[in-house]
Amino acid sequence: MAHIVVLATGGTISSRSGAAGSVATDGAVALLGAALDSSQASTVEAVDVLRKNSFNITLADVRTLAEAIRTQLDRADVDGVVVTHGTDTVEECAFLVDLVHDDPRPVVFTGAQLSADRPDSDGPANLRDAIAVASAPAARSLGVLLTFAGRIFGSRGVQKADTLAPDPFSSRDGGPIGRVICGVVHLTARPARTSVLPMPGPTFGDVPVEILHCHLGSGDHAFRRAVESGARGIVLAGTGAGNLNTDLVAAVADAVAAGVVVALGTRVSQGPVVPLYGGGGAVDALAAGAVSLGTLSCVQGRILLALLLEHHTPRRAAELLSEYCAAV
Repeated sequence: MAHIVVLATGGTISSRSGAAGSVATDGAVALLGAALDSSQASTVEAVDVLRKNSFNITLADVRTLAEAIRTQLDRADVDGVVVTHGTDTVEECAFLVDLVHDDPRPVVFTGAQLSADRPDSDGPANLRDAIAVASAPAARSLGVLLTFAGRIFGSRGVQKADTLAPDPFSSRDGGPIGRVICGVVHLTARPARTSVLPMPGPTFGDVPVEILHCHLGSGDHAFRRAVESGARGIVLAGTGAGNLNTDLVAAVADAVAAGVVVALGTRVSQGPVVPLYGGGGAVDALAAGAVSLGTLSCVQGRILLALLLEHHTPRRAAELLSEYCAAV
């Protein structure tokens, strides 16, 4: 019988409503009490790590979570880990953990769209499914996964695509890799993975990497202010296939010359960055020194860049970012 550790971090799955809105309240024991029944095929252990709605989670918190997962996987009696997490930023936290996950045992994130005090909350069913995935031998060596509404996703490319729908997640890279049906795990694909990166260190929470969204008529003022304020990395969510404009391209060249790593993504929810256009487009942005994120989303690109900048010089971080985004 598999032994699974559930690490609780807060989120809607733990939230209860009050006069000031819904707030993360329940801990891991309460979550398991609502989810488990006599048919559970695994033994399950509850551990609290954080108790936050995920829009309040910081890079330092993500490091704390990564260390908590590593601590549990240092135990020989643990067969898998489940993390309950808010849906707003789970795509970033799960991706960071996947980048540093060097163990074949599954780590599975899940959460809820409806709070714990709702009679129709989806949290208990999602948690049961996540425990089933973490217990499944077929889920070993797949890296970090997200299970939600019966669907299983690899962490790279997963994104929240609907604010309120009960099945809110999609993937930039082709959809779910499997499903949980009546407690049985069915996998139909394997997520692509690259080499494991070092764990975030004590300065990870202080690495300043910003995301700037490009739009019609974008000026370079916000970008230059980010550089002046000390940003070590900037991710640009370009239009279309990664296009900027002539003012922003000039600002990118200045920033790169000053030692800032600039990553070029797209604000579009599907498809890669492709250098098709000059005159301020992606051709010029890459020539100015920006690094293409390929199919990686801007929010996940920020997490990767922050991790690389903590451990490497800007030049080496840019090289490794380019290698990672080209490899997957």
